[in-house]
Amino acid sequence: MRPIGILGGTFDPIHLGHLRLAEDLAEALDIKEVRILPTGTPPHRDPTLVPARDRLEMTRLAIAGNPRFVLDEHEVHKTKRCYMVDTLGELRDELGPKRPLVLFVGGDAFMGLDGWHNWQQLFELAHIAVAHRPGFPPETWLDRIAPALLTQLLMRRANKATDLAGAPAGRIWLQAVTQMDISSSGIRARIKAGQSIRYLVPETVHDYIQQHRLYL
Repeated sequence: MRPIGILGGTFDPIHLGHLRLAEDLAEALDIKEVRILPTGTPPHRDPTLVPARDRLEMTRLAIAGNPRFVLDEHEVHKTKRCYMVDTLGELRDELGPKRPLVLFVGGDAFMGLDGWHNWQQLFELAHIAVAHRPGFPPETWLDRIAPALLTQLLMRRANKATDLAGAPAGRIWLQAVTQMDISSSGIRARIKAGQSIRYLVPETVHDYIQQHRLYL
């Protein structure tokens, strides 16, 4: 069975950096379906600035036209804190024990993975694909990873994409992706300052933000 990718985030707002990361990882791992999963109430971050309905609709607009991306609403309607380990458990129940699941994360998020709720259980539920900046191979940043997480990386690191397709969970893949220095917080700051966010978000998202006067 083909692997399914999962990209979660507050998407407050979703931007081209999110989409490019998902596209690069999916292409590298030959993944034909990526679940784009807006979170509900994030456990590790401040509350989102716009309601779930707006983040959901912006995500829907952003991924329209890409047959690889599928909107996943597992978390976005929940009011309790959402933990990725619980969401992966729900997806595993839905998709069965044999389907390879690949959680997409950025390099910064991965280096803080040992602070996630029940983080070691993540490897029982999915593989983890880590996107890092080109020109910065793992050897240049492994010394910044907590010892417990480094142990997992060294033990689970995959050398070829087929390692992930051949098992439902448990491996770590490191992949250089297109570098795009874009952040949701930076976009919000630009909107508040009256500056343009064109070409940082999809045009449909840009229009939605303007129409609904978000982040002002």
